[in-house]
Amino acid sequence: VQLAESGGGLVQAGGSLRVSCAAPGSTFSSYAIGWFRQAPGKEREFVAAISWSGVSTYYTDSVKGRFTVSRDNAKNTVYLQMNSLKPEDTAIYYCAAGGSSQKRQVYEYDYWGQGTQVTVSS
Repeated sequence: VQLAESGGGLVQAGGSLRVSCAAPGSTFSSYAIGWFRQAPGKEREFVAAISWSGVSTYYTDSVKGRFTVSRDNAKNTVYLQMNSLKPEDTAIYYCAAGGSSQKRQVYEYDYWGQGTQVTVSS
């Protein structure tokens, strides 16, 4: 599974941004997709995940109520809508494919994209 993120950019604090994760191929819909982020000098951390069907979603506490993960299997794409962005959300955002959306560790995901930079200015 090859994943490609897009949609990152520079936004002011309080603004919104939507990043996408596209994966051409018929197997995409069978995978749970997780979003992770990595800020400079920090470890990669879990942000959100969505089950293969889109029914179940999970979020880390710091983004609950601000971020929404969704997917369109017909388009082989997963989205991460980010609202009320804060400077501490600045990071490279990665999507990853795995077997379960309940997994939150980097090593539990099998396939990764190259990442997209999100920068939130204060």
